[in-house]
Amino acid sequence: MSLLRFFRKKKAELSDEQKKENKMWALWEEERAESPYQELMTYQSEVNNGGHDQYFLNVGNTGDLQKEMASLETVLSEKLQGNLREAYQAYLALTEKESDEKAEAALEQCDDVFFENEEEINRALKEYADRMVL
Repeated sequence: MSLLRFFRKKKAELSDEQKKENKMWALWEEERAESPYQELMTYQSEVNNGGHDQYFLNVGNTGDLQKEMASLETVLSEKLQGNLREAYQAYLALTEKESDEKAEAALEQCDDVFFENEEEINRALKEYADRMVL
C-alpha cells in the first residue's frame, strides 16, 4: 500500500468520539437534537459567527428567543447565564437606539466573556455527544 493511500485511509477512519460528535451536529442541523443542547449548539454557532448581536437577531427572527434563552439558562453556569442576560440587555439598548457606545462596548465585552469560557460549552456538548448511540 502506498503511503498516500495509507494516509487517506487513516483520514477516512473516524473514532467513535468523532462519529458521535458528527451525529450530534447532524441532529442539530435537522433541528432534532435534544433540548437544551439544540439551543446550546445554536448559541455557540451564532456567537462564534457574529457575536451575541447575531445570535439575538437571528434567533429572534426565526424562533422564540425568550424560550431559547430559558433553555440555555438550564445548562449554562451562573457566570455564563449572567453574561447572556447582560448581552441581551445591551442588545435591547441597541435596538432602541441605532448608536449607543456603552451598549456596544458591553456587547463586545459579553462576547469576550463567552470566548474566555467557551470550553464550558464544549464540555457540555461533549458530554451530550458521548451519550449518542451509533
